[in-house]
Amino acid sequence: MTLALAVLLVACSPKQKTETRDMNQLSFTTEQAAWMSAIACDEAKGDLVALESAIHNGLEAELTVSQIKEALSQLYAYTGFPRSLNALGVLQRVIGDRQAKGVKVLMGEDASPLNEDYDALKEGTRVQTQLVGRAFEYEFAEATDYYLKAHLFGDIFARDNLTYADRELVTVSALSGLEGVEPQLKAHIAGARNMGVTEEQLQGIVVALAANGLLAKAGRLAKAYDELSNSDSGLTVERSNSESGPATKWSVGSPNSAYAQYFVGQSFLQPYFGGVANVTFEPRCRNNWHVHHGAVQVLICVSGKGWYQEWNKPAVALTPGTVIAIPEGVKHWH
Repeated sequence: MTLALAVLLVACSPKQKTETRDMNQLSFTTEQAAWMSAIACDEAKGDLVALESAIHNGLEAELTVSQIKEALSQLYAYTGFPRSLNALGVLQRVIGDRQAKGVKVLMGEDASPLNEDYDALKEGTRVQTQLVGRAFEYEFAEATDYYLKAHLFGDIFARDNLTYADRELVTVSALSGLEGVEPQLKAHIAGARNMGVTEEQLQGIVVALAANGLLAKAGRLAKAYDELSNSDSGLTVERSNSESGPATKWSVGSPNSAYAQYFVGQSFLQPYFGGVANVTFEPRCRNNWHVHHGAVQVLICVSGKGWYQEWNKPAVALTPGTVIAIPEGVKHWH
């Protein structure tokens, strides 16, 4: 299925594990980050068939067994032991299948050993404070507060075969796959920023989920990202070249001159690999009635508001998080 997506994907700098590893940088390449997002979301929704495929593709992109195993182990804290254990079983089976066929599997490095005097509660409190942006005390449930600090952010986050940024990308991707956890999703989008995940890398999760057919999940993340971003006045907002053009945290790109004949008004195009493109419409801009042949087009509204209409049907409002799958041969405009 060919996807035409109003989303952005940019490179994530690769980084090898070293003694002075920066825990506040993503260690995945762009392709690795995309597959890790798919792996985490498939784990959260319990789709073991899709998960198996995503793990195969992640290993092909040279994610290591250590990285994937660590991500799936961490997710028990967010999605529960049953899903985490099921996913680890899938990983184990994939490794066995690939090794039996002589296919390369990179095992990777395990986490570095901790010092004998390591204080999980103290270190976990420090990590949680950085992630939240302030000291956090969950007084209503003191035991849960201890588990979060000492175990999740102390024991688990201390394992350095994933960086803090890696772990937040995994968490955001997984929470996007769950219904009814929007407050936690928004909290971890903010936490990902505090842990060094860039805006482009966060937006890349939306693209990765959509490109893997996780359309509703991509829309859920796009909506949460937009709502949180609009409430944060400290973030830079990109504006189109026109003074009246729309403000957006997504890359606007260049004037859409090559396709101008098919539009009324000014649009901007930021193309990316794999047929993915971010199209920004200025106010009152629309494209003409048209039909796609040989492909399904998918629209995900990531910012602002607009309209979509099929021939002989009422117009449908587009707001952040709206997902429209346009069947082949259906006449429409947006």
